[in-house]
Amino acid sequence: MGGRILVGSCSWADKTLIDSGWYPPGAAKSPEERLRYYADRFPIVEVDSTYYAIPHARNAELWVERTPDDFTFDVKAYALFTGHGAAVQAFPKDLKEALPDELRTKRNVYMKDLPEEIGDEMWRRFNETLLPLDSAGKLGTVLFQYPPWFGPRGDNREAILSAKERLGQYRMAVELRNGAWLTEPQDRERTLRFLADNSIPYVCVDEPQGFKSSVPPVTAVTHPSVALLRMHGQNNDTWAARSKTAAERFDYLYNDDELREWVPRIQGLAEDAAEVHVLMNNCQRDYSVRNARQIGEMLGVIEHEPQRTVEPDGGSESTQERLL
Repeated sequence: MGGRILVGSCSWADKTLIDSGWYPPGAAKSPEERLRYYADRFPIVEVDSTYYAIPHARNAELWVERTPDDFTFDVKAYALFTGHGAAVQAFPKDLKEALPDELRTKRNVYMKDLPEEIGDEMWRRFNETLLPLDSAGKLGTVLFQYPPWFGPRGDNREAILSAKERLGQYRMAVELRNGAWLTEPQDRERTLRFLADNSIPYVCVDEPQGFKSSVPPVTAVTHPSVALLRMHGQNNDTWAARSKTAAERFDYLYNDDELREWVPRIQGLAEDAAEVHVLMNNCQRDYSVRNARQIGEMLGVIEHEPQRTVEPDGGSESTQERLL
């Protein structure tokens, strides 16, 4: 019969989504109401806020309480753990105060810059945050999205394995943002074999092509339990450009033909994996949820629902609210 296909968005609390009017006026004013409304319509969501800061475990407890028993959260790994810079301002207060003076005044720091004990504590707190989701059976994968400068070298493969070990009991999934891992057939084979040999799900992507960093739309299952597809849109104008927000970079609405092309490929993934997570990352306005519903209907995993015409309502949201 094939694996279970879960379709959703890479955010339920993005400011532009809230401002788009997708949430009914007056019916989803609080973080709790918004998550409950979203979870009534989709079976999965990606938590993006964990990339920018490590939330309290209480946040995850609330996510568990506010979603159905069979709901799934894929969680994005903290920036420090994937070779990105992390904002010092977002560090937990006690760890920020424990930083050496020369680091405390920086805007961003990297894991290699940190004292070992602080890096270890960051990992401990991140893993602790995931525990409520895991204990409730609602944690899907932990997404490690590596940066464009993270190329196919031996030390980077070791970094992936080290992160997998640090993650402990949770399932790691890897998205690569450097095309050299998969562009040439021999490199592709080596990369997918490396992930399969180490029981790490590969994250398939749909994204603009023709850039040095472009990863080709390869579909592959490297772990029988789960396969992932993240759809970033096809906005060539913003893909490699500097933008103020992620929403600007992923400003793209798929048309029916573009989505329909992916249906047999997703079904193919489901033939080899027990579960397939399809996540729309075009998180600008209501584009991600609109396209998620469309492709879900095409796949026959989401019931048809008449589209509601939405207008921006001028709402706003704080950073803390996004976490909650």
